[in-house]
Amino acid sequence: MKKIALFVAAAMLAGATISCHHNEADEHEHHHEHGEQMTAYNNDFELFAEVGSLIVGEDCDILAHLTRLSNFKPLDSAKVVMQVKVGDKLQEVALNKPEKAGIYHFELKPEAAGCGSIYFEISTGDTISRIGFGHVHFYADRHAMEEHAHGHDHGHGHSHNHEAHNHSHSHEGHDHGHEHAHADASANAITFTKEQSWKVDFATEVLRPVKFGRVIRTSAQVLPSAGDEREISAKTSGIVVFASKNLVDGTQVGAGQRLFTIESSGMADNNMGVRFQEAESAYRLAKSEYERKQKLAEDKIVSQSDLQRAKMELESAQAIYNNLKTNFSAKGQTVSAPISGYVKNIAVKNGAYVEAGQVLATVSQNKELSIRAEVQPRYYEDLAHVQSANIKLMNSDQVFCITGMGNAHHVYGRSTDPNNPLIPVTFTFPNKLNLVSGSFVTLYITTEGENEVVTIPNTGIVEDMGAYFVFVQITPEQFEKREVALGATDGERTVLASGVKAGERVVSKGAIMVKLAAGAGALDPHAGHVH
Repeated sequence: MKKIALFVAAAMLAGATISCHHNEADEHEHHHEHGEQMTAYNNDFELFAEVGSLIVGEDCDILAHLTRLSNFKPLDSAKVVMQVKVGDKLQEVALNKPEKAGIYHFELKPEAAGCGSIYFEISTGDTISRIGFGHVHFYADRHAMEEHAHGHDHGHGHSHNHEAHNHSHSHEGHDHGHEHAHADASANAITFTKEQSWKVDFATEVLRPVKFGRVIRTSAQVLPSAGDEREISAKTSGIVVFASKNLVDGTQVGAGQRLFTIESSGMADNNMGVRFQEAESAYRLAKSEYERKQKLAEDKIVSQSDLQRAKMELESAQAIYNNLKTNFSAKGQTVSAPISGYVKNIAVKNGAYVEAGQVLATVSQNKELSIRAEVQPRYYEDLAHVQSANIKLMNSDQVFCITGMGNAHHVYGRSTDPNNPLIPVTFTFPNKLNLVSGSFVTLYITTEGENEVVTIPNTGIVEDMGAYFVFVQITPEQFEKREVALGATDGERTVLASGVKAGERVVSKGAIMVKLAAGAGALDPHAGHVH
């Protein structure tokens, strides 16, 4: 694994300041050195830019790291136009592709001094996304830059983060939600470069207050839902003969497909072959008698009541014959699949004797499942206010929200059994997860909450020597390890009871990789960017 080192913020030495207007408070938030790290977000992208000295007439390198927020992977192919505006002066630099995945290297020679802006227009297909920075200072010469730095530098390094919205190319952008980080926080920061984060499963998110209620955690069993399974039973006694030697548990079958035959032709009692022949003979005799009386009725030889009686006898004989013909043959009963699905279990052996009513097999559609759990009576009132339910698979870190699936619903018992004082709770949902009926899962039932808290995905929490930590973002490449107190968890997200506050951006996925970077940080002081 590539060595990871603490980032030495050389790019932040003496340069442009973000704000063109200063007061006493600003002096503690701005550091004027020869380089600047700037961060902005919109609905689609994270922009992390390393900007050189913005001096009129001098060459300046601008490295723009562009990350897709949908998966936190680099923007690997898109046209990006950098627009630099100072007063009425507009400069544009266009790049049709990145220097390497996610990194666009712009070269700029500022043409005007003053307070301006740097925005980037990203063209991906038919969509143009706009992101960048307002209130950027451009200097007339190096002397002006040094005077500006000398007048406002109190020794605090900084980076700037802007929460910005998406803009079309015809509108001027506006920055929102400024976040400032100071040298005292970044001095002990953990460096995890964009190139490193792009290679792993990584993400960040802003902590926002949400309502989070009580969590009921319990074990539950996966069961087939009512109507999703059908048992196949023998309608007569006899010897079972499989329709195919490949008929085993798990075989896919279609509705009406023949699965078994129950033969009784060799038996003295309940011989289906004899019954079938008798039914066929009775049907043919009744049909012949009815047709004969029909002709006699035309000549008024047979009364209408006799003709009607012959018709009723024909219909009765025909019904018996058709029923046997559909379900039986001269050999015995034909057993077919009542629904399409999978053979769940075969309860008999080929060639075995079965009685009428005995279960032969079960066919399951496996389209809908139920999760059944039992909870303590003290949660009874909470069960009327269920907000969501997650399941965690055994021997796996995967967590799924079953209430977020279509047509999901739950029911719970209104009373308890003297022999079992627990309350049954059943969630029914489409089997989009291909769960195995009969298996066990951990169920997290979350009820509606009134108090607002901040939560983080469990993938953003690390444990170290019995304490729990999250990584708070200073810049997209620098993170502060912060100890936190944990609250309730729904299996996917956990309440952060203390240690952080709403509005801070934290690592939400891949925190373990940042922890590993912290352990390797002191090995190589020159490790980091490779542009």
